[in-house]
Amino acid sequence: HYCGSTHLVKDPDRAEIFCDECGVVVDGQRIDHGTEYRIFDFGEGISRVRVGASPTFTIHDKGLSTEISCRNKDSFGKSIPTRNRSTLYRMRRWQRRIRISGATERTLAYGLTELNRIASRMGLPRNIIETAALIFRRASRENLIRGRNIDSVASASIYAACRLCKVPRTLNEINKFDKVDVKELSRTFRFIKMRLKLKLKLITPPDLIPRFCSNEELNFSEPEKIIRRALEIYYEVEERKLINGRAPESVAAGIIFIASLLEKQKRTQKEVAKTADVTEVTVRAVYKEIANGLSLLEQISLKSF
Repeated sequence: HYCGSTHLVKDPDRAEIFCDECGVVVDGQRIDHGTEYRIFDFGEGISRVRVGASPTFTIHDKGLSTEISCRNKDSFGKSIPTRNRSTLYRMRRWQRRIRISGATERTLAYGLTELNRIASRMGLPRNIIETAALIFRRASRENLIRGRNIDSVASASIYAACRLCKVPRTLNEINKFDKVDVKELSRTFRFIKMRLKLKLKLITPPDLIPRFCSNEELNFSEPEKIIRRALEIYYEVEERKLINGRAPESVAAGIIFIASLLEKQKRTQKEVAKTADVTEVTVRAVYKEIANGLSLLEQISLKSF
């Protein structure tokens, strides 16, 4: 019988509130909402873990299923006896099988694995990988993968995600790490963009110039000067409409070559072409076209020696 005292004590371990005088449990179903969840050192962080890893779109089941570790150790860190390892091996094998229930899920699992492989080799940030996985899932849900190469759909999803997140990469850059032809990749991207109604902005040279100038292969001593001068040249070219119909990476390469000459940090056409993944002929053609249009040929010839 509760005595009516106001001396109540909270017991967080048992989630109870009881009277300090008569011992009656007043409330036995308390919920800890975690309003003061502060961690002061690494040890407390481990002891206060409440949940597992957060859900992710990069795994076919979003990382919510159970996984049996490949380590032959129990939860206490002790080695599992040899006589029980065959049983554990069979459990692990069946666990892998039941995680994938059908052909659609198998396609999704393979595609996301390939997507993660390409993105990790390219060094893309986590938000782009998650966006690419979401695009791939939408394509799978709307049956856009049927009849198409799964690898090409994964690569196209990465290309679309890079443009959505305003960290553009060229098709040739992605093609270095995938297993499909660049023409097939381009066709698949256009198909996915049209069917999913993705609103993507076009890649422009200013999106590529800072990244190309910061590339280790060019190794500019003062890349910020090259970037500033290259952008000035581009906006002047754009204002006069000197170049139309050129790929953005070609225009960026030609402008960077001119900027390197003007800033007395000369790089060869071969080095610039390799960084932008275009041919030397393209760099030379764009460079001459811009230099003639802006009357920079004489200025470049004087500063390059």
